[in-house]
Amino acid sequence: MTYGSADSAPGSAGPSDGPSTAVIDLLGLLAYAELVAFFRLSDNAELAPTLVAKGELAGLAAAEYTHYKRVRDRLAELGADPEEVMAPFTEPLDAWHDRTKPQTWLESLVKAYVGDGIAGDFYREVAESADEETRALAQSVLSESGRGDFIASQVREAVERDPSLAGRLSLWARRLVGEALSQAQIVATTRVELAALLVSGAGEAEPESESGSGDLAAVSRMFAKLTDAHNARLEAMGLNG
Repeated sequence: MTYGSADSAPGSAGPSDGPSTAVIDLLGLLAYAELVAFFRLSDNAELAPTLVAKGELAGLAAAEYTHYKRVRDRLAELGADPEEVMAPFTEPLDAWHDRTKPQTWLESLVKAYVGDGIAGDFYREVAESADEETRALAQSVLSESGRGDFIASQVREAVERDPSLAGRLSLWARRLVGEALSQAQIVATTRVELAALLVSGAGEAEPESESGSGDLAAVSRMFAKLTDAHNARLEAMGLNG
């Protein structure tokens, strides 16, 4: 199924062909990411050591499923087959999760906060160049409200009780980020329209140049912003960068 026009700007709709391929790709990626987040948080809830923690994580999982349904429904509104547009992203996202399987409940919490967090930051940056409705939907479903506070407090309290955990969990967090950025590069190279959406947004305030140095500088600043957000999450959990 083809969307948009080859001559359309990334994120814009073609004159008669509906939403661009980049927007459909972004929504397909978001839908699958939210669905997987639901499954993973549900598993984490089973492993939680207290009933209160089980209940909190179950609620977070339910929120992720609601987010998935919202994105899925938006795809259907745009005339896309949700399963079809999610399909290209199942392999890279599943591969990332396979390579970053947590060994403990605390590692699973760090992954849910740090790994999903930097991925969400990246998706939000891509969505900045999409149409207003897509951008608003992405901002809404990627909100960390509630989840971040709960997870950060759980990890922080565990580290306060046992400071020896901090080093291991910090290393784990760095590995998660490295793997997430590597996987984002793979997705970008295989879904060129999605990559163009990112570049168009990152470089929109930069002057044009033959070397493309303006775009590169803007993308570098975007990754610096992602790193700052990552460091803030580490600090919230009581971990070192």
